[in-house]
Amino acid sequence: MKLKSLLIVAILSTVAFTSCDDKKKEQEEKEKMEMERMESEQEAQREADMKVEQEKMEMQSNSIAAKAMATAELSTLVTALQAAELAQMMKEEAGPFTVFAPTNDAFAKVPKATLDKLMMAENKSQLQSVLKYHVVQGEITAEKLAQSIKDNNGTYKFNTVEGAELTAMMMGDKIVLKDGNGKTATIVKADIVASNGVVHEIDAVVMKKS
Repeated sequence: MKLKSLLIVAILSTVAFTSCDDKKKEQEEKEKMEMERMESEQEAQREADMKVEQEKMEMQSNSIAAKAMATAELSTLVTALQAAELAQMMKEEAGPFTVFAPTNDAFAKVPKATLDKLMMAENKSQLQSVLKYHVVQGEITAEKLAQSIKDNNGTYKFNTVEGAELTAMMMGDKIVLKDGNGKTATIVKADIVASNGVVHEIDAVVMKKS
């Protein structure tokens, strides 16, 4: 009888041990699966972050700011954008924007004393105002602009990022912009396509009504 009891105890102990061992293995398997799931999620997140960063770099390398920096006749504009701390906006913001970009010759028509004063750090807000008057929210190609002029009986008014209006009209086959003071600038090179908009080079600096 005593031997039988001992045998039962031994069997029960073996069963209990086996059961504990099975539970331990099951727990280890669960932990392993959870670890693999977390690692998979982390890897997927890393890949997603890398893709976003790559897309951002590609966008910035083809941005309005990048296009301007790569264009010799827009070097003065680039300097002005940097002085006004607007270069990052033209580089990083998705937009899209339409920029009427004064060429170096256009800036050369501005009295040197006026331009030098605008470039001073203490006049940054004034320079920002001038430059934002050359920027429009949304992408307007030359074809769209010409069609809008036609659809509006020869003159098309639109707001700039600065909040003041520009007026577009045709002069022969050229698109001309009239600013708030009645001065005009002609688009001399149209549709420079960037990742965050389009650039049109103009032959004069436009100014909002003073």
